[in-house]
This record gives sequence, structure tokens and C-alpha cells, in this order.
Amino acid sequence: MKIGIIGAGNMGTGLGRYWARNGHQLMMSFSKDPEKLRAAAEAIGSNTQVGTPAEAAEYGDVVLLATPYGAAPEALRAAGGLSGKILFSCVNALRPDFSGMAVGTTSSGAEELAKLVPKARFVLALPPFAEVLHSGSNTFGPENPSVFFCGEDREAKSVVAGLLREIGVEVVDAGALRNARYLEPAMMLLVQLAYPLQMGPVGFKLLRRN
Repeated sequence: MKIGIIGAGNMGTGLGRYWARNGHQLMMSFSKDPEKLRAAAEAIGSNTQVGTPAEAAEYGDVVLLATPYGAAPEALRAAGGLSGKILFSCVNALRPDFSGMAVGTTSSGAEELAKLVPKARFVLALPPFAEVLHSGSNTFGPENPSVFFCGEDREAKSVVAGLLREIGVEVVDAGALRNARYLEPAMMLLVQLAYPLQMGPVGFKLLRRN
């Protein structure tokens, strides 16, 4: 599969490393520093190119949006219309200083971003923290964390779920994109537990009773 990645930070490179190892072809984009972009591609390794957001959008069977929330509108404008593309967003609507949510709970960051690309097949999924992705293992002891995803397009959700399974997590379909209104603040809780409360990397695990 070809994957265009918009955002050359820790989340984009963390996910990209897993996918490159599984044989996917990647194109990294969206950095004001060309050297940083090239370094990100080199960090991922083989099968990774660099380009503009528009080139990455054209290249990818799936397009990953992995920017800070404040930069996401600019990144989507640079990518173009994304008509018919599966757009996998791992962007949470956090304020830049992580002090709270920029959007919620009568809407969500995902819903607001989806309005900017109405012809894209938008799916939100919030993977483990970037530092977990870069650690070499996403497990927490014997457990694989649960990652929730939501969107309207069934086929797009299935493709995103497959990419998530490749990073070693349990995937949970959280329904329609409007449920991002609850998923995004839940991830903010993990941020608060991990950093201000100094619990270190934490994750979710969904438990079901038969």
C-alpha cells in the first residue's frame, strides 16, 4: 500500500516505521525545514520518499494527517481537496500548551477538520503516545492497548483498522465521527495522567464481559 504522510513529527515517523517494515511505500511531507523532512524519511528507512502535501495526497492510497491541531487546517489546504481519499487523522484537538481542549464536546476537532475536506473519507484514530511508538513495542506488560477509531465510511474504517493492527494494538470501532467528541477528551485524560500526574506512558484497554 502507498501511504502519504502529512506531518514529519514524532507521530508520523513513529507510525511510518511500523508500516515501512511491513512493506508499505511512504511519502513524508509538510515541514518548513527540508532537512527535517529528509531526516524524518531517513529515520523511517527504506521505501520512504519526501514531497509536498499535495504530492503526498496524490501518492497515497491512504493519507495520514499527523500534525498539531493548530497546523492541520494549513496542512489540509496544502494537500488539496483529497476527493475520494481515505484520510486517517491522528490529530487531537489539544491546545498548544496541552492545558485543555481547543474543541469539545458539542463538536470535535475531527468534525471541524472533516468540514475542510468534505469529499475525503475521514477516519479519526488516536494511537498510543509517540514515545510509545518509538520505544520498539506498543505493549503494556502482557497487554496490547485498545485504540478507538470513528468515521462514516465503512470501507475506509476497515483500511485504517488494518493499518492500526500492524502496529500491535487492539482496534475498537467507536462508531460515527461525532463520537470523536468523547474520544478526544478521553485521550486528553491520558495526557494529564502521563505528564502532570507523572504516571508515565499510559493507555486504554477495553474490557468486555460475556
